Amino acid sequence: MIISHDLGTTGNKATLVDADGRMVSAVTVEYGTDFGPHGRAEQNPEDWWDAVCRASRALVDAVPGSRERIAGVSFSGQMMGAVLLDASGGPVRPAIIWADTRSTAQTTTLVERVGMERAYGITGHRLNATYSLPKVMWVRDNDPDAFAAARRVVCAKDYVVFRLTGVLATDPSDASGMNAYDQSAGTWSEELLEAADVDRSMFVDIVPSTSIVGTITADAASATGLPAGTPVVMGGGDGPMAALGTGITGPESGAYAYLGSSSWVSYASDAPLHDPEMRTMTFNHVIPGRFVPTATMQAGGASLQWIVDVLAPGQEERYSTLLAGAARAEASQDGLYFLPHLLGERSPYWNPRARAVFAGLARHHTADNLVRAVVEGIAFNLQTGLLAFTQNGAEISGVQAIGGAANSGEFLQILSDVWGQPIRRRALVDEATSLGAAIVGGVGVGLFDFDIASRLSDETGSYSPDAERHADYQNAHRLFVDAYRRLEPWFDEL
Repeated sequence: MIISHDLGTTGNKATLVDADGRMVSAVTVEYGTDFGPHGRAEQNPEDWWDAVCRASRALVDAVPGSRERIAGVSFSGQMMGAVLLDASGGPVRPAIIWADTRSTAQTTTLVERVGMERAYGITGHRLNATYSLPKVMWVRDNDPDAFAAARRVVCAKDYVVFRLTGVLATDPSDASGMNAYDQSAGTWSEELLEAADVDRSMFVDIVPSTSIVGTITADAASATGLPAGTPVVMGGGDGPMAALGTGITGPESGAYAYLGSSSWVSYASDAPLHDPEMRTMTFNHVIPGRFVPTATMQAGGASLQWIVDVLAPGQEERYSTLLAGAARAEASQDGLYFLPHLLGERSPYWNPRARAVFAGLARHHTADNLVRAVVEGIAFNLQTGLLAFTQNGAEISGVQAIGGAANSGEFLQILSDVWGQPIRRRALVDEATSLGAAIVGGVGVGLFDFDIASRLSDETGSYSPDAERHADYQNAHRLFVDAYRRLEPWFDEL
């Protein structure tokens, strides 16, 4: 059996998978985030470790006899963060997660020294405050005592792998999300590190996602309840892991949409996609030799969570109630739009100063209209990413949907109508990322090959676009983009 952990933004989703790839048990342990002024978004790495320990014990306790059958442990983790560690591997400060946008000045320095197009060509990504390297620079400039004590920088899953094994490393998928990785060379970029004035020694070795990096130590065994000596497989970043768990293994697999706190659309390719407008980015897949061009927005599901929390705090069945009301209402077709930039924005604008806006509010608009506008705003933002794919040669003929918001049929129908694409919900809506980690773990210890990904989850819902609505939404998408462009100078003045 394989235990996999998905260290997401709101908690650790852990699964126990048997030798046939069947999910036997699953558990989620939540933890908090410190959101603060000026774009602060931090977490305590000890909370991740505690969540892994608690989830590991819960999984094996739920299935009698499973503890002795664990063949390996693997990980998926939130990407683009910065966990700075001292010489003994202890965090020198809270981890800065992907949503943190305080490093705008440091990003500007990198752009001035390297150039945006040059950096995009090296890394497959724009230079942006949401990535790891500018965050490291921000710590150096704003928390000098912590930086002086720091010797290494890793991502979330790398830290937990270290706690289990005592080995510090990362994999190509997470490395490709740090703004410091040369995607064509498969190594850290000396050019970018020199421009950042960050020493190469801070960046750990890069090993394949399927590598067994070590085994569970005696101390880790005591904390987790797992047998000492159990192999630990490196794993990868949550975006590429979600692609694998959804069955997106090659260009023929189509596209998928992850509808979690951060949301994205993506597909698998044989080469990086370099969009002339730089609307998208390309991560390394956890499958060697494959890539995952991606368009990620900062606050997809998080925008839905926000409006539900505002309109119905603490109410039972609040998501289903509000989304049912939204399905009966109008938004863009009634002149109401929502720009879903609650945490700044990555794709397609790459503007950490962007903010969320309701535009076109009228006296007759109700909560149903507001929720509809939020869902449409998410759909419009992700549509721009899908257009970047197809305009650069990708053939998209359907989208698989995963993530918490994919539980809502009303949400998926709106996406289908906006995108003009059939949407199919996967059976493992909430566990696709941890399932991807389980597949990688199984490949690492010799239980699986990657082909198993296409057989491990069924479709549980299908949504087809309404042609008339899709036609109307095309003009609405144009107005949505126009609203952002007109407000962009105002965001800068804020």
